[in-house]
Amino acid sequence: MSYVPPHLRNLISSTTTTTTTTSKSNTSPTLTLATDCTNLSYTSNSNSYSNGFRRSSSTLSPLPDPVFPLWNPSQRVLTMSPDQVEEVRCRLNVDVTSAPDSEPAPAPIESFEDMCLHPSIMKDIAYHEYTRPTSIQAQAMPVALSGRDLLGCAETGSGKTAAFAIPMIQHCLAQSPVRRGDGPLALVLAPTRELAQQIEKEVKAFSKSLESFKTAIVVGGTNISDQRSELRAGVDIVVATPGRFIDHLQQGNSSLSRVSFVVLDEADRMLDMGFEPQIREVMRSLPEKHQTLLFSATMPVEIETLTQEYLSSPVQVKVGKVSSPTANVSQNLVKVPDSEKLDRLLALLVEESSHAERSGHPFPLTIVFVERKTRCDEVAEALVAQGLQAVALHGGRSQNEREAALRNFRNGTTSILVATDVASRGLDVSGVAHVINLDLPKSMEDYVHRIGRTGRAGSMGQATSFYTDRDMFLVAQIKKAIAEVESGNIVTFATGKVARRKEKEAAVAQKEARMALSKLSMMGPNSLNIEDKYRFMIASSNIKREGSADSAWDD
Repeated sequence: MSYVPPHLRNLISSTTTTTTTTSKSNTSPTLTLATDCTNLSYTSNSNSYSNGFRRSSSTLSPLPDPVFPLWNPSQRVLTMSPDQVEEVRCRLNVDVTSAPDSEPAPAPIESFEDMCLHPSIMKDIAYHEYTRPTSIQAQAMPVALSGRDLLGCAETGSGKTAAFAIPMIQHCLAQSPVRRGDGPLALVLAPTRELAQQIEKEVKAFSKSLESFKTAIVVGGTNISDQRSELRAGVDIVVATPGRFIDHLQQGNSSLSRVSFVVLDEADRMLDMGFEPQIREVMRSLPEKHQTLLFSATMPVEIETLTQEYLSSPVQVKVGKVSSPTANVSQNLVKVPDSEKLDRLLALLVEESSHAERSGHPFPLTIVFVERKTRCDEVAEALVAQGLQAVALHGGRSQNEREAALRNFRNGTTSILVATDVASRGLDVSGVAHVINLDLPKSMEDYVHRIGRTGRAGSMGQATSFYTDRDMFLVAQIKKAIAEVESGNIVTFATGKVARRKEKEAAVAQKEARMALSKLSMMGPNSLNIEDKYRFMIASSNIKREGSADSAWDD
């Protein structure tokens, strides 16, 4: 049904005096694909309809039911034995979990040709020189193509955008064409403008050969009237940030009545940014028949709750280590007083520039993370004054300025990006060699996402972090993580709101314990009553060492 804002629902239900019904046939449109991938034919054996109606039509025109086509991979994949399937998953470093009461997940496919995709999609895959699927694509795409709900977890830079974009386009091609006022057929929600733009770019890349295929991007910071016109004209796919899309739904510029394929990308980030009410509003208002794909770089409790509520018997696909400092990044911690940070940064980058010049190589792409917008601009200006090519990226910049900064950084015109945490997640720039934390973030989770900008897709990267005494709690966690990675252990960190609350509680406990120990040293051990929960800290108090917060974190 069409989207109705929450504040109008009671009013509408109380004033409605008639009920419009539509008939459904016993059959639904189907898509038949030959298993040898050589003959694709679309056949519709029904004119069944759903209860939705086009918003812009002067008459109540019924909308066609969504089509969930039967899909099969090539015969070669179909004949794989269970042992062969497990061998491929092991080689791809993919962990697959299906709900106990559901069918086993489809086998991973290491060739686009074996996926039996639409010829136009295959043409665009070849045009963009995609040779073979990445690990997340090899397993997630068969799950999505088979019509199953999916929970995907993979490190940044793993190719997950194509993992949902290609099946989404294939799904849309099986639907009845959109008309003016119709659509979208598929919806992608993303946390930031930058990520939404990246997704739209990739969707367009794989639908380049489809002349009538329309994609719209709906984000804040751009002209809403242009978006309104585009949406009302009818589009196949909308890529949007939650807040702006809800605005268009409330204004009647778009509808959810034909949406049958939904993607929540960087879902953990959307929850962190406070978009949970908008996500839930959209998910509650979808037609009954729809497929949902949820991708998250981390797996906090909140994501698990969202999955249980809105995904039906999902297949969980996990690639590699989730939410852990990657082994592909060399991490270096340097203690530097606040007053000396900028000078040390300048010295480091000037030396890197000289080294690159001597070796005849371009300056390596570098991201410098800072805490505040004003500091971001100050650092960028200082770097430019030293003859370095730098640009600032933060939430205070206009959309055009942000797009220009990213464009220049991607094409190498600017080699240093000075950014706040607006660039810490979802920013997909290949070839970033060095991440520098001029200011450390507040949590381990944010640190993980920051250094995840380098060492992507199997390449090596470097991370340098300046810290002061006030950062010692986080530094202790980072050192512990580095030690675990070096020892070969798989490290997975709890993330999300619940984990951050526990982290804050541990930090407060550590601070209180230090204060207690300080009083104890002045008054004598018998003159102060220490609570039991702090005694484990006192046990090792005689050995004072840097990063002593390790024990507090372990608790």
